[in-house]
Amino acid sequence: MHTSLTGQPPTDPTSPTSKASEISEISETPETSEGLEHQKAAITRLGHELRALVEVTVRTSASSDTLHRVADGVRHLTGQQTGRRRARAEIPEVDEFPAGARMYSPVTGPGSPLAPPLRITPEADGLVGHCTLGIAHEGPPGYGHGGMSAMLLDELMGRVCAAAGMAGLTVSLQMRYHRPVPLEAPLRVLARVTGTDDRKIFVSGSIATRTDPDAPLVTADGVFVTPDPDRARALFPGLRPQG
Repeated sequence: MHTSLTGQPPTDPTSPTSKASEISEISETPETSEGLEHQKAAITRLGHELRALVEVTVRTSASSDTLHRVADGVRHLTGQQTGRRRARAEIPEVDEFPAGARMYSPVTGPGSPLAPPLRITPEADGLVGHCTLGIAHEGPPGYGHGGMSAMLLDELMGRVCAAAGMAGLTVSLQMRYHRPVPLEAPLRVLARVTGTDDRKIFVSGSIATRTDPDAPLVTADGVFVTPDPDRARALFPGLRPQG
């Protein structure tokens, strides 16, 4: 189920090449606007490095001794992640849920080691997303896992509902796989609202390569439903009051 009641697509808060020294000198608390931006910059930088680690890990032919040594190093780094850990339903301070960026989304989150990440911009009749799948997203050798295609489309189709002012949850997603989705090839993901019926939103989506955008590799039709306010509060108790 797509549980991101998101609105306008997020912008990249920083480049992955931000200097660690610049981040370490920040004295603002995360609750301030400037403090949140610096926190997002640090999260984005760490996410970039974690994605690089994941990608090299699934491609390496290093010896078992080297792998054990790296595992020890990663374990040490994990121990440095101190501080309070958020609860399951808690919304991170750096997120703008339900109407903005999700820093740890496994699809779009710049702080997620799992995300491609998908970069989303508006188009004339919907939204377009761009990303490149790596070896970490492999299904058949050389091609993306079918579940990754479903996740990309579910995310963007949910986003286009919110962009149209009707944030909703996925009720059904019918996938059609026409051709394998190649790895390490820039992809173009599209989504648009095709109709509504009371609280139901009907959406179509597709994935193609950027070099051949008129030849869809995967297409989908989805139905989303906008929950009433009481249901939304029950599903997402961490929602902040709207000003």
